[in-house]
Amino acid sequence: MLLHSKILGNSDNHILILHGFLGSGDNWMSVAKKLSQQDFCIHLIDQRNHGRSFHSDEFNYDLMCSDLYYYINYYKIKKPILIGHSMGGKTVMKFSLNFPEHVSKLFVIDTSPKYYPPHHSYIINAIKKIDLNILDNRKKIKSELEKLITDNGVLQFIMKNIYWKEEGLLAFRFNLKSLSNNINIIGEEIKSPNKFNELTYFFRGEKSNYITDIDNYIILKYFPNSKVISIPNAGHWLHADNPATFISKLLGLI
Repeated sequence: MLLHSKILGNSDNHILILHGFLGSGDNWMSVAKKLSQQDFCIHLIDQRNHGRSFHSDEFNYDLMCSDLYYYINYYKIKKPILIGHSMGGKTVMKFSLNFPEHVSKLFVIDTSPKYYPPHHSYIINAIKKIDLNILDNRKKIKSELEKLITDNGVLQFIMKNIYWKEEGLLAFRFNLKSLSNNINIIGEEIKSPNKFNELTYFFRGEKSNYITDIDNYIILKYFPNSKVISIPNAGHWLHADNPATFISKLLGLI
């Protein structure tokens, strides 16, 4: 099945952006608008079980790579630049190792190939406690979520997923059941017998601990032509925390 996307710009130079866990392509709209002004065609892609893309009980990085491969072939895109944040970063890393001939350049945003212990369960558990049959407006939902989720960035991501399923009934766009059942795969280590030898940039937020100096070994193992770039005054959502610096550095490298 074809992943949902929003496409900005009209160019033969394509940039595909993949969001993180519980996010959607819309989270990258401000970045996409800037990039589309630089003779690029930007694809804001919703990964399976997220945004407006299809829901599936099956959820893992092999499948998400297959989804991306189908998307690229469907639109007949030649060697795009890939940008992936967090979970999306895991997807584009695995894709570039599996299909290096289909990628011109890679940007991995605040994640590395290493294993990350599960740490999203509290978010899923908080969402499960929200009864959308009773809470009939966003203000009430946010008020309930704030009791359980203190990270404002996470809270905003969740709130952006709420939509009117039908008159009088709100719903979450992501597939809560599947993501809950498969939550342990989010932090899986990316493994491959291959290397991706094209230019690769790992962006990290200076206030984030997702990429540390000891990760250099595993990064260079798979991406020998890579460089780690730090974004000051930014945490895990560095493109939202310090958009000006992030976009400036990105534009200097694409």
